[in-house]
Amino acid sequence: MKPEILPQRAAARRQKNKKKKRKGRFGRFVLRLFIVFLLAGIGGGAWLFLTPSGKDMRYLAADTLITTQHRHWAKYFIGEAEAQKRVAEYSARFEQMGEEKDRHTIKLPLISTKLQQTPLVEVEEVSGRNYHGYVTIVHDPTKIRLGIPATVGRGERVSSMVERLGAVAGVNGGGFADPNWNGNGFKPIGVVISQGQLYYNDMGKNASAQIVGIDKQGKMIAGHYSLSELSKMNVQEAVTFQPRLIVNGKGLIRNASEGWGIAPRTAMGQRADGAIIFVTVDGRQPGYSIGANLYDMQNILLKHGAVIGANLDGGSSTVLVKDHAIVNKPSSEYGERYLPTAFLVFEHPETVSIPNIWAGLNPSDIDAAKKR
Repeated sequence: MKPEILPQRAAARRQKNKKKKRKGRFGRFVLRLFIVFLLAGIGGGAWLFLTPSGKDMRYLAADTLITTQHRHWAKYFIGEAEAQKRVAEYSARFEQMGEEKDRHTIKLPLISTKLQQTPLVEVEEVSGRNYHGYVTIVHDPTKIRLGIPATVGRGERVSSMVERLGAVAGVNGGGFADPNWNGNGFKPIGVVISQGQLYYNDMGKNASAQIVGIDKQGKMIAGHYSLSELSKMNVQEAVTFQPRLIVNGKGLIRNASEGWGIAPRTAMGQRADGAIIFVTVDGRQPGYSIGANLYDMQNILLKHGAVIGANLDGGSSTVLVKDHAIVNKPSSEYGERYLPTAFLVFEHPETVSIPNIWAGLNPSDIDAAKKR
């Protein structure tokens, strides 16, 4: 054997030993990392399922998921039976929140004086711990009309309604049938009233529902009413949605745990001077805005002087349009949704024509998912 081969073999053995040591160190690092994650998982699971604060977090996550297309995931946080119970409890609570008789009045003579000094529509930003959004003040409530789609078989984007009808501003309105979260936006839920006429009704003549709207004098109407009551009250523009958040100046959501999760949201309220308040909060966008719960929305309305307030459709439907542009950031990856209704603001609403696109259609015959 040549003398120079021995040092080469020794160097090779040393290199091999170094590699073994590195592999050993890496293996021990991976093992320690696994143990850390395992302990963190066990600790996190114990916190989620064995502590009051963990329980609150699980229910918040479940409530938030229930408002999305992934609502079936809520069962992984609180169980399927508890998730169904949660929805039933909220539904019953929301119905109860609409029962108290609203006694608020508005001082209509002050409206014309105020309009001489301020714009018809003013928008300001609003933000909180988890949300960013906008508060829109419409100083003359009689300038609001309910916009509806122009084409049979499909809803319409609020920005399109604003442009087509010549509105100053607009926000999304009531809910609609949305099978598999892929609806065409043409089949509303409940009733639609526009310009004092019943445009749509899937409840029957003697039924009642939670209504959000405005009467002929500009007074906001929100709560549980029958069609005959709405007629006697001269309701001019209205959709079906819930829950009512404020009645007679009093907030109905008692705390954040009753806030129905975190999501993009839209709400409507009215001040004692008649001004209508629309609140649009963005959500589902980490780093910008996660969303708000109903308690947040209620408090925003109260802070801005609302004496009555109600929730409108939210989620990916939430949108605010003003001066020919979308002001907020809708959460849908596809942008604005196609919707059946929107509250629109006009400088001269008396000149606007909004024909009934549902005239002659039977609600049971409308395919809410069919694309046209």
